[in-house]
Amino acid sequence: MKSKTVAFALLASLFLGLTAVPVFAHGSEDHAPKKSAGPNGGRVLNGIDPRAEFFVTSDRKVQITFLDDHGQAVAPAGQTVVVTSGNRSAPTSLNFATVGNVLLSDGAIPAGNRVPTVVQITPANLKTVTSKFNVNLSTCSGCKLVEYACTCEGH
Repeated sequence: MKSKTVAFALLASLFLGLTAVPVFAHGSEDHAPKKSAGPNGGRVLNGIDPRAEFFVTSDRKVQITFLDDHGQAVAPAGQTVVVTSGNRSAPTSLNFATVGNVLLSDGAIPAGNRVPTVVQITPANLKTVTSKFNVNLSTCSGCKLVEYACTCEGH
């Protein structure tokens, strides 16, 4: 009977030890990606090559700027972009046209300071990359950027 209790205690300790490892590893900030704003002060969308900056202009249109490895703007090269934002019951869909070296939306994002947004970018002949986030147009007190592009740790 005593050996069953000892065996159970050892198994329980082993189980607890194995489940605790991912918790400690996840809490490490050393491997967290560094956030940076784009050249216009917008949100950089990673996961696509080249990376893209999502920026809301003063007239609430969306500007997409593609970036090289040094964060400099490069001309669009056949990518298509669709942005859907606003309430799910009545979403606003924005399409884009090339204006200079950027893509500019044909309309504005819906009114409000916090707008749920889905960005879909399809590079020529490749799979669509989707980013979902809230476009929060409040100014961050730390980095002074709009909240959707905030570069502060922990935001």
